[in-house]
Amino acid sequence: MEELQVLIRRLLWMFTAMFTLIMTFFVGVFTYEPSTETVWIPESEPPQTEPWQPKNVLYELAKMTPQVRRGYFLIAETPKYMGPNAEEVTQRFTGNTLACANCHLKAGSQAGAASWVGVVDRYPQFGGRANKLGTIQDRINGCMQRSMNGKALDPDSDTMKAIVAYMDWLGEGLPDTRKKEFKGYPKIQIPEVAVNLEKGKRIYIKECVPCHMQDGQGVLLADASKGYQYPPLWGNNSFNEGAGMHRVLTAAQFIKSNMPFGEATWDNPKLTDEEAYHVAGYINSFERPSKEGTENDYPDKKSKPVSTPYGPWADDFSAEQHKYGPFPPIMEYYREQYNITKTK
Repeated sequence: MEELQVLIRRLLWMFTAMFTLIMTFFVGVFTYEPSTETVWIPESEPPQTEPWQPKNVLYELAKMTPQVRRGYFLIAETPKYMGPNAEEVTQRFTGNTLACANCHLKAGSQAGAASWVGVVDRYPQFGGRANKLGTIQDRINGCMQRSMNGKALDPDSDTMKAIVAYMDWLGEGLPDTRKKEFKGYPKIQIPEVAVNLEKGKRIYIKECVPCHMQDGQGVLLADASKGYQYPPLWGNNSFNEGAGMHRVLTAAQFIKSNMPFGEATWDNPKLTDEEAYHVAGYINSFERPSKEGTENDYPDKKSKPVSTPYGPWADDFSAEQHKYGPFPPIMEYYREQYNITKTK
């Protein structure tokens, strides 16, 4: 009898416990209210932002403002709009049939090719050729009078404003970390020897003739009024003697970073420093238009680049050596005499 009473008490305790658990569950279900707080669940990987890239100029042509679009056509089809082929005589500013984009590749957007990406923000800046602070308009006119063998634009003209607007547009959103990439030309290791014109000729025949032709006169576009597909490298329609590209070291930097066209880039060149150097000397051994007043360039003659082929200079090295090198002895002279370290 006592064992039966113990069994009944145990069954009663278990029943009570089960009943309590069941009631607690149902009370929880019927009284639960979801939280209104936002719960952040981390993603497996943070979202990635696209890295900045230069403008795809032709793709964005339709999106440009009228002023920027006009600037593009001025630099891309220069002979037609402000050169010898311009319908209005008053708009004929360039003296050859080059387009600005023949040297400033991909319409000024290509790194290592004197790109205009970010260039507007670098002005005003001091320029040794004029020995003064210059504006972006001054720099453009320097090209007009030398590379384009023409005359200066009115700094306040609509033509100048359109060109500057286009350049400014190219640099939109350029991050600080990419600015150096689009500035000027990458440097080369300057050879210790003078230019060897025979070596330069062999390199020219192998690498340059397919585009610039044996006679260096290039290939016109199908619509010749717009200028050249591949520009002339010497002769009447090339840059004049006062242009920066007439300096062997400047030309070698450009060639190393960009030529042969379509095969080389600043970060993946095809030619060696020495090959670019010799072919630059060969190209600049031919006649081209003269530039009046070059004796007034670089009022402080000590600031003159060592490969400037026209005098006067602040040294006694020959005109031959200033044109073809070797340049390291000239650089060493300026370091010893004037405590000036020259890189070009």
